[in-house]
Amino acid sequence: METISYTIPPEQDGATVRHILRAQLRFSSHAVSRLTRAENGILVNGSHARTVDLLHAGDVLTVETGDHRPPKTAVVPGDWPLPVVWEDGHLLVVNKPAGMTAHASNFLPHTPTVAGALAWTRGTDFLFHPVNRLDKGTTGLMVVAKSGYVHDLLRRALHTDRFYREYRGICIGCPQPEWGTVDAPIGRDETSTVRRRVRPDGAAAVSHYRVLERRNGLSLLKLVPETGRTHQLRVHMASLGCPLAGDWLYGTEDPALISRPALHAFALRLVHPVTGETLELTAELPEDMSKLLL
Repeated sequence: METISYTIPPEQDGATVRHILRAQLRFSSHAVSRLTRAENGILVNGSHARTVDLLHAGDVLTVETGDHRPPKTAVVPGDWPLPVVWEDGHLLVVNKPAGMTAHASNFLPHTPTVAGALAWTRGTDFLFHPVNRLDKGTTGLMVVAKSGYVHDLLRRALHTDRFYREYRGICIGCPQPEWGTVDAPIGRDETSTVRRRVRPDGAAAVSHYRVLERRNGLSLLKLVPETGRTHQLRVHMASLGCPLAGDWLYGTEDPALISRPALHAFALRLVHPVTGETLELTAELPEDMSKLLL
């Protein structure tokens, strides 16, 4: 079971265990309650401790960060390639290929999944906590937390400067101007169970874009989402009249060009929620997107 330790500084002498867990280590109230039921969930100087116990300068508070419950649904392992580009005891980052979903779906029961690929290499007891989910057709960097605690911290950091994500997209035509911000709310399209559209009563959605290269009637884009709405980058580019190449839902399906929406999670800058380390990772364009620019 993974743990984190925190040494009480002089200015926090006399604080309760609960206060340090909530204010300093940022455990949710639900997580604190779960820790109290675990045999070694909370230790002070190696001994069992209660949340009401007082702490003193120099005390070492050790807390389990792993999950204490089995997953609600069994994950079916699959021997599917899934490169891991960074990992420690708290989280990992994978380079997701196209055609892979995060979890299994009743609609697509035989589709390769990130959960299944990790279960194949790490065992079915590996608990899967995806942080930034990518659509089935989207490739690139995807963060997976190894515990509910780390997942909660990372989800809170999403869409802040502690969790920066940058995409590459290839669109049909070239947006005008060649750089800018799309600030357009997104909601469901009543004509489809899947499709989204820009609509005044939708949820706030902001995306930044910049054209990096133009070739063959296509444009390579730098895309930075400020919010995280479903299909946000795809919807926003279509709203500019420049849908992503291969986007059958918001543009035109063209398997001869590319068999999926040309979108790739290219770069990630992340402040590690436990160690404070800044991770800076990139994943080069996959082959099916690169060949569009030849």
